[in-house]
Amino acid sequence: MEKGLAHLSEVFDLPDQDLRTFSPLTLAYIGDGAYEIVIRTVLVKQGNCPVNQLHKKASQLVKAQTQSAMMDILEPLLTEEEYRIYKRGRNAHSPTMAKHASMADYRRATGFEALIGYLYLKEDWERMLDLIRAGLEGRKS
Repeated sequence: MEKGLAHLSEVFDLPDQDLRTFSPLTLAYIGDGAYEIVIRTVLVKQGNCPVNQLHKKASQLVKAQTQSAMMDILEPLLTEEEYRIYKRGRNAHSPTMAKHASMADYRRATGFEALIGYLYLKEDWERMLDLIRAGLEGRKS
């Protein structure tokens, strides 16, 4: 990611797009992947262990209940712009239903993922990682 998304866009000949035009569910879609890769990277970098253990740990951190709980910690830390993005994601009407989470947790998790997706596409990775770290550390205390 050193060269950033501009390099990705160049390699795949992708057009520039205004982030404000993306639906909150599209932001949540990319945010889900960005968050997952951060979590997997953190777990793998903590040391080599069996893949089934990595999967169990990752699954606990990426589930809707965990993301929703992280938002309790993160909401007071968000800028107005970030809160607006989170709220748009949280209030978006998804065609899918929560399988193993309450609807409230599922919606808050969608807001979290929309925020992560927005920061990822904006290439504000420092802020994205700071928020993820704060949410993870806040869960432990």
